[in-house]
Amino acid sequence: MQNGTRLAAVDLGSNSFRLEIGRLDHGQIHRTEYLKETVRQGNGLDAERNLTPEAMQRGWDCLARFGERLAGFRKAQVRAVATQTLREARNREEFLAKARQVLGFPIDVVSGREEARLIYQGVAHLLPQSDERRLVVDIGGRSTELILGQGLDARVMESFRVGSVAWSMKYFADGQFTPHAFQMAEIAAKAVLDEALNAYRPDTWDVAYGSSGTIGAVGDVLTAAGWPAGTVTLDGLDWLLERLLEARSAERVRMEGLKEDRRAVIGGGLSVLRALFDLLGIVDMQAAQGALRHGVLYDLLDRQHGETDVRSNTVQRLSLKFDIDAAQAQRVGKAASLLLRQLRANDSAAELERCQRKLQWAAQLHEIGSQISHSDYHKHGAYILDNADAPGFALPELHRLSLLVLGHRGKLRKLDADFDDEVFVHQLLALRLAVLLCHARREPDLKGMQLVSDAAARRIRLTCRSDWITAFPQSAHLLREEVVAWQKMPWTLALG
Repeated sequence: MQNGTRLAAVDLGSNSFRLEIGRLDHGQIHRTEYLKETVRQGNGLDAERNLTPEAMQRGWDCLARFGERLAGFRKAQVRAVATQTLREARNREEFLAKARQVLGFPIDVVSGREEARLIYQGVAHLLPQSDERRLVVDIGGRSTELILGQGLDARVMESFRVGSVAWSMKYFADGQFTPHAFQMAEIAAKAVLDEALNAYRPDTWDVAYGSSGTIGAVGDVLTAAGWPAGTVTLDGLDWLLERLLEARSAERVRMEGLKEDRRAVIGGGLSVLRALFDLLGIVDMQAAQGALRHGVLYDLLDRQHGETDVRSNTVQRLSLKFDIDAAQAQRVGKAASLLLRQLRANDSAAELERCQRKLQWAAQLHEIGSQISHSDYHKHGAYILDNADAPGFALPELHRLSLLVLGHRGKLRKLDADFDDEVFVHQLLALRLAVLLCHARREPDLKGMQLVSDAAARRIRLTCRSDWITAFPQSAHLLREEVVAWQKMPWTLALG
């Protein structure tokens, strides 16, 4: 991307929605605008884990305002991510369908560990370069992320289902602050976070940083009361607890530095933070400037280039872990890319590169299920990808990759996929043709082979040179079977 390019990140958090807009300057992103709205979607999950109509409407109204601000931005300049509340919500697709429409851009629901990775990237990019070992903590509305890292490298990442909104609703539902309520809230938080003890021991990190949300709110209150700026200490947390107990309820809390939108969730947030300090032996924590939205911006930069795209490294790691036949994966990828270039001849160079990169990932992983069973290995592969720990991938991206792996052979009707998506159809066909053309596990002869797509008629024609069918009768037979496979599908394939 060129210097001066504007980039935007949208963070659909459980407590607040945020919009961060920055301008690229020699690899650094400098803020030009920041918007935050308290939406409290985390409060809007009912007993069946469905978002209430009111909670959805609050989200849509906020995103409509963000969308108006993002008018004129290109798709490659904006990324929106959703976190724990929408990971949990059973009716999230109902919300997301309209949310994408009013925002005007795709919205990715990210896994807990991916959220943790992005948080660390945001924190690390806004800290001075250092070899210190860092513990980064982010207490959100419905989840808490813990990360160990060094420099820009996040090494241990985990997400726990405990947060300021969830704990405030559960242990301070009536807004009353009592010693017993705080005691029970801290015990419950420790029960959830207890498994972090081994991985995040005090000897595994040098400095603890707190990102965004609860830690920022607590830090502001302590600074306003005269405590050292930018630092949260155990003594400070004890002092804050005493002040909340003196107030006796969230409604009566009056403290300089405490913003109105934090009043209702300060009890739950403080309980979780105190539990972490005690459990992990934290003495003091530095307030970090970076957060999830900053990590999203820098990740957006990395995604523009294959050599810096974390997802490419993830695919390589998975291929090694499952001992995939690298030579065959490379053959299939090379053939699939050639065919896709023919189908997407009208794409810009950047669009084609992104499309090919995702197809290459599918080609590299199409046999990932073979380590489980050769029978129906494509089904096993799709399951692995839908459930893999895959840094860099949002959940919808990973599912799309699993659909390509599932659909690279066999019947097409088994795919619960959107066949109105022309790019997906082209990727799927290119992969299927590449797999069958490489069935003998040697380089296929693709000279003179041509694919032409008629989008209006939803018809694709494959032509071969006159002597190809005679020279490769088995491959020709498989191509004729492929034509049959596409019959009665929204798109059809013709041969000759």
